[in-house]
Amino acid sequence: MKTAWAPWRMEYILGGDKKTDCIFCPGNDRSMDEERLILYIDTSTMVIMNRYPYINGHLLVAPVKHVRDLEGLNEGEMLSLLKMVRSASTILKLHMNPEGFNIGMNIGKVAGAGVEAHMHFHIVPRWNGDTNYMTVLADVRVIPEHIRETYRKLLPLFSELRG
Repeated sequence: MKTAWAPWRMEYILGGDKKTDCIFCPGNDRSMDEERLILYIDTSTMVIMNRYPYINGHLLVAPVKHVRDLEGLNEGEMLSLLKMVRSASTILKLHMNPEGFNIGMNIGKVAGAGVEAHMHFHIVPRWNGDTNYMTVLADVRVIPEHIRETYRKLLPLFSELRG
């Protein structure tokens, strides 16, 4: 039997990572952006890496405004959000070379929303063969690159969006 080590998960399992604050509300203090895996923030949208990704490059795009669903956004905020989904997926396409994407959102607990109070898009890059027997038989995901390394690679690319 082989062992797959994932020591970064222990903090989550023990509850140290479960905060009462909304992970999608960036606040005004930018000093914790790297720790929070925030890649980009402007006046209406933010991009954050999924701390427990399905695969390398799994991003979350959310409005800065704390809303639970699309009805809480005005036309400009919706347009900005969708433009950021496009920009984020373009960055992943150009720099990670995925063969496809799963892009979507879960609204409401019954739809699988892990954070019900703040809507967000998932952008999941996909490659042929990126799922394997580990996920099917052992409920284990194999992620080939550490999340901090992926963050360091993507951060300068999102910084370019600020102009």
